[in-house]
Amino acid sequence: MYQVIIIEDDPMVAAINRQYVELTPSFHVAGIFRSGIPALEFLKTKSTDLIILDYYTPLMNGAEFIDRLHASGLTPSVIMVTSANDTDTVRQLLSRGVVDYLVKPFEYERFRSALERFARLQENLNRVGSGMDQGEIDRLLTPGGLPSASPHLTKGLNETTLELVRRFLKEHRDSAWSSEQVAEQVHLSRITIRRYLNYMVETGELITAVDYQTGGRPSIKYQCASHKRNSR
Repeated sequence: MYQVIIIEDDPMVAAINRQYVELTPSFHVAGIFRSGIPALEFLKTKSTDLIILDYYTPLMNGAEFIDRLHASGLTPSVIMVTSANDTDTVRQLLSRGVVDYLVKPFEYERFRSALERFARLQENLNRVGSGMDQGEIDRLLTPGGLPSASPHLTKGLNETTLELVRRFLKEHRDSAWSSEQVAEQVHLSRITIRRYLNYMVETGELITAVDYQTGGRPSIKYQCASHKRNSR
């Protein structure tokens, strides 16, 4: 479980960020702070993997906080979630090693993508041994440690979201799901989910069946094709 703290002086935004973090598997919010000063005190005694940081906070801005953080010998990863989008601010924060940069307002899908890239990078770093070859380093230098999108992936789809849908259906391979049900479970829109499900049907990963027992219009149900093969 990745331990996360949020530094955000707007209580409503902080609450949304917390909800988004805890909707994403393997992440837990260990604390929320209105400014960097109490956050630095917390970090002296508590191990933290990731910081969700706003640039405009009382007492010190985001760049000053990161400088103080590093001067203390602490190196948790930092994702900026902020309205600061001028070129100079973005440049100075990227130069300080933030792992992702989200400009407010943003959608949950983009937020989750940032968390998943962070998690994948950590997994890759933990997987390798004491030394890395060039290929392993190149993969780590890909944003978030993720492989680039498949060249055959339909335009408008991305590998991160596809993997999310694929993982959910594989974990529930014994059941058939409507697009509405999948959308609710993975917290994406039904329209977005339907595009990914249709792509997976085209590639043979999923099979479909029509459910007439809905009490209304028939519903298309989707299920992993491997389930049908394994049940024979």
